[in-house]
Order: sequence, then structure tokens, then C-alpha cells
Amino acid sequence: MSTTTAASPASLVRPALQPSYGVLGAISFCHLLNDMMQALLISLYPILKTGFDLSFGQIGVLSLVYQLTASLLQPLIGAATDRRPMPYSLSMGMVSTGSGLLLLAGASTYPVLLAGAMFLGIGSSVFHPEASRIARLASGGRHGLAQSVFQVGGNFGQALGPLLMAFVVLPHGKGSLAWFCLAALTAMTLLGVLGRWYQLRLAARVSVQRRAAPASVLPARRVAWAIGILLALMFSKFVYMASMGNYYVFYLMEHFGLTQAQAQVDLFVFLGAGVVGILIGGPIGDRIGPRRVIWGSILGVLPFTLALPHAGLNATVALSVVIGLVLSSAFSAIVVYAQELVPGRVGMISGLFFGLAFGVGGVAAAAMGWLADATSVRTVFELCAFLPAIGLLAGFLPRMSRG
Repeated sequence: MSTTTAASPASLVRPALQPSYGVLGAISFCHLLNDMMQALLISLYPILKTGFDLSFGQIGVLSLVYQLTASLLQPLIGAATDRRPMPYSLSMGMVSTGSGLLLLAGASTYPVLLAGAMFLGIGSSVFHPEASRIARLASGGRHGLAQSVFQVGGNFGQALGPLLMAFVVLPHGKGSLAWFCLAALTAMTLLGVLGRWYQLRLAARVSVQRRAAPASVLPARRVAWAIGILLALMFSKFVYMASMGNYYVFYLMEHFGLTQAQAQVDLFVFLGAGVVGILIGGPIGDRIGPRRVIWGSILGVLPFTLALPHAGLNATVALSVVIGLVLSSAFSAIVVYAQELVPGRVGMISGLFFGLAFGVGGVAAAAMGWLADATSVRTVFELCAFLPAIGLLAGFLPRMSRG
């Protein structure tokens, strides 16, 4: 304790020599549990469509309510916690997530489904900004690695959603969603411990960093321009990911005649490839610079997205693996690059970009649902295939210290 008390401001700001791997592992596991529970809603769509006689448009609205609830709150929560960190808010977010699952498990009407989706969205919006701050605080200066470890938990949780749907919810019915409240309780307990770690280390550090954090190395106009480009790249990435996450199962069932369980397994394969992409993207960005990773990830996936709507079943699954692997590697790099553009605003940047991911996905899911009702699910994939071309904008991003 005496060492901590006597530490100088410079030593408080200076990163640790090594990341706190135990903390990174714990927050990544909590991210896994959080996003696993969130993913159950999307995996539930085929059951809800049949059981509640919903149109694709109503499925899209359900996704819109969930994802907009998350996206609108995340930047606000992130900005608020930049000023006043709230270590124990993470556990409260899990209360909202668990409540959403209970509502979905017992829902008998469409409005109750919408309420359950809303509570899930609130839980996600509370979790991500502060959890991302914990990951950066535990990074030891290896910010790309920390973001990748943190995000790989979330992506793996999303990938588990279809498997849990295929092997738990489908055999036992929608009410079995209530069992996953045990995951919420587990996360609440672990986040309480992490909140204590966070509280003990953050109070003095935040105060010093506000006074000592460097200003951006770029003029404000160039920072705004770069943020705008990053938002456009996020749009291309997450609209395409929304097409896969929300409608890939329907595409496989309609186009290739797969059963729902078979299609859910193929969705898991795509999401699992995304887990690997997230894991490797951050460390590569630490080595060669996040700008190069962003450029290669978004634009580099274009030939594969263009080919997917015209491929056979085996080729479609193979292409989905490449797309998930390459496209997912960009997110860690985008978040780290944006945090470097706006130093000292980790919560706001994390909330903005995680929130945008949810919001763009929600609006896109609703629009794609109406398009699928009017045309076909295949048309959705044919149009979305061109989205990675927006990756050309990455060439206009300013070069930072690591390229």
C-alpha cells in the first residue's frame, strides 16, 4: 500500500510492463456470457417466426428494438463514465440482461417479445463501455491484444448462441431460455469481483490521466474526418454481419433445404471463424499498426462476399469461414485506432463504436427483413455483397505513429 501511496503521477499513467492476463481473461469470460445471452435472441428468430406467425418485417423490428436500445445508450454511458467511472454498473447490466431472458422465455404476445428485446439491449449498453475500459486498464500498453482478448469472448459467446439454440432451446422449447439466467448470475458475481479491482486501481489513475493525457496528435478537423471514415467502415462491416447473423439461417434453409438445426450449426461455423479473426486482429495491429489491418480486413473480403450468393452449399460454408475470419479482424483495430485519435475518452469511443455496431445492425436487420418480404432472402445477400467496397475509404485514414 505504501508503494501505491507514494507513486508519482507519471508512474500512475505509465503502462505496466505486462498485461494483467487474469483480469483480461475474466472480463473476456464475462463478455462471452453477456454476448451468448444476447445471441440467443437472434438464434430464436426462426422459432418466433413460426410460433408467433411473424413476418420478416416484424422480425426486423424486433431486432431493431433490441439493437437500437443498446446503441443509443452506449455512447451516453461511455461519456458519463469517462467523467465518473461506475465499476459496479456492470453487475446491474447483467440484471437487465437476465430480466430480458425471463421475459422472452415467458412471452405469449409480440409486445412482450419487444420488451424482452429492450431489456437485453439495455444490459448490453451498460456492459460494453465499462468492460472495454477494464480491458484497456489491464492491457499493460498492449491495447490491440487487450481489445482482441476482450472481444474474442464476446464473439465466442455469439458463436455459442446458435449451438445452444440447436441443442438446448429447440429440444426443450422457448421456456428453456430461463435456464440461462444462471449465466447472468455467474457473470454478476464475477463482475462484482472485477468491479472491486477496477475501483481500487482507477480512482487515482483517472484523475491523473485527465490532467496528463496528451491531446490528439492531429488537428480537430482531421480527427473528425478520420472518425467519419471509421464510422463508414463500421457501417459496411456490421451491415454485412447483420445480414449473416439475422438471415444466414433462413438463406441456408430456403436455398439449400437445410433443417433449422443444420443451418444453426453452419451459422456457428461462420461465427466461430469470426472469433479467430478477432483474436488475431488485435495483436497484428499492435505489430504493424491498426490502419493496415483495417484496410486489409474490410476491402480484402470483397471477392468472397461477391462469390457467396452464387456458390453451392459446401462452397458457401467455406466462403463464410473466410469472410468471418477476415472481416472480424477489423473491429479491434478500429476501436484501438479511434482511441488513439481521441486520447482520454476510452468510454465514449468504446460506447460510440460498440453502440454503432448494435444500432447499424438493428436498422439494417429491419430494412433487410422488409426487403426479404418483398423479394427474397437471396436478394439481401446479393446486395450486401458489395458493402466491403466501402473499405476503399481506409486509404484516406491518416497515418498514426505505427502506420
